This record gives sequence, structure tokens and C-alpha cells, in this order.
Amino acid sequence: MPRIVGVDVPNEKPIWIALTYVYGVGRAQSSRILEATGIEPMVRARDLTDDEVSRIASELSKNHVVEGQLRRQLRENIKRLKDIGCYRGFRHRKGLPVRGQRTKSNARTRKGPKKTVAGKKAVKH
Repeated sequence: MPRIVGVDVPNEKPIWIALTYVYGVGRAQSSRILEATGIEPMVRARDLTDDEVSRIASELSKNHVVEGQLRRQLRENIKRLKDIGCYRGFRHRKGLPVRGQRTKSNARTRKGPKKTVAGKKAVKH
């Protein structure tokens, strides 16, 4: 398994797919990286030479924010929103959807499992 910026990419997949195992690299960015390094996208990851692996790694480290650095950057951005007390920071703090989604009937991913609340008792006449 070739190791690129600290991630073992799978041997059996074409390199343009295998690169997406690196956090922060999707399919489009993977294609751009391979184009910039001059590597054929359909080559299997196991067939890459050491020179090609190092070209990909240097391209990623020079021109792209990936893995730990990207995770850190996202964490700092969310912390900044929370600290300045803006609406989005408040939603992050409360664990609610941040981008305007409805919460009356959905949002179970952000809110977690339902917390059942006892209903009101009917008044008898």
C-alpha cells in the first residue's frame, strides 16, 4: 500500500479513486492533482513508482490543505464562531442544524434520539 501524506491508500483501486482516501481530497481534486503531476489516473495504486508517489505527496503538501491541518482549520473556524457568539456559533453550541434546516419534524442526526415528553392529562368534566 502506498503511503501518501500519512494515509495508506488501497492497492487495488485506480489512483484517482485511491487518492480520495486522503481527508480533504475528493474526486475532482484528485483528478487535478494527477493532471498537475502528469500521472495516468487509471493506473492502480500498487503500480506506482516511488518517484510518482513522492510527486503526488509533494503536490499535496505544497498546494493543498489536507488531513490534520484541514481538520484543525475546521475545528478553529467552529470555535471562532462559538466565541464571537454569532447565530451559527450558537447553533453549533446547542447541537442544532446550522444551515437553516427545519427542526420541528427532522434534524435527528444533530439532535440525537427522541426524548419523549409526557403529554398533558385530559381534563374531565
